[in-house]
Amino acid sequence: MTYDLLIGQQSYSSWSLRGWLAFAPFDIPVTLHKVEIYGPTFYEDVAAFGAARTVPAARTPEGGMLTDSMAIVWHVAEAFADRGVMPKGAQERAEAMSIISEMHDGFKALRAACPVNLRNAWAGFEASPEVLADVARFEDILSRVITRSGGPFLFGSFTLADAFYAPLATRLLTYGLPMSNTAKAYAKAIVTHPSFVEWREAGMKETQEIARYDKAPLERVPFPTFS
Repeated sequence: MTYDLLIGQQSYSSWSLRGWLAFAPFDIPVTLHKVEIYGPTFYEDVAAFGAARTVPAARTPEGGMLTDSMAIVWHVAEAFADRGVMPKGAQERAEAMSIISEMHDGFKALRAACPVNLRNAWAGFEASPEVLADVARFEDILSRVITRSGGPFLFGSFTLADAFYAPLATRLLTYGLPMSNTAKAYAKAIVTHPSFVEWREAGMKETQEIARYDKAPLERVPFPTFS
């Protein structure tokens, strides 16, 4: 019972990371199929998989296609409810789906100005007021959710909500954005999670660097791994 997951480059594709983290932390068997985002045959490669025009996409063991990260999360939440993919309480599950949906369609200033880059961090990045407003909104979510659960993840143990917020946590680290102690602890929990470590290590073996993710003349510094 193995899923097939279509992804982009692991150092850069935030949505692909979300797809991976919807399966791997819960021991759901998944086979990765990598395409080159921004490559000359990207759309042909995606079409050959049977997906839409974006990554991630997943094929179920029965052959069904899940062509968006929200569809993947919804399917996993229903098919693997016994594996702790969502919080136990009904109120917490509703809140988890609410903040997942907010991430899917929100935090646009942060996502645009601070693309995911797991290869290195950048020193000297100056955040706009819009980016800082997105960071503040994330802090609001943390103060409400993780304070109640006690952490280290949003609802205590790792859930699908963390799969969606993991790329945001890496952005805070990559760009040296201001963080509360709670946010720092959350970011550390994300980047030291075994499934994230496995993903990043695979990305570091990729040979291609994507120019649009290069923030030169900012100084490249090591990505924080807390190891």
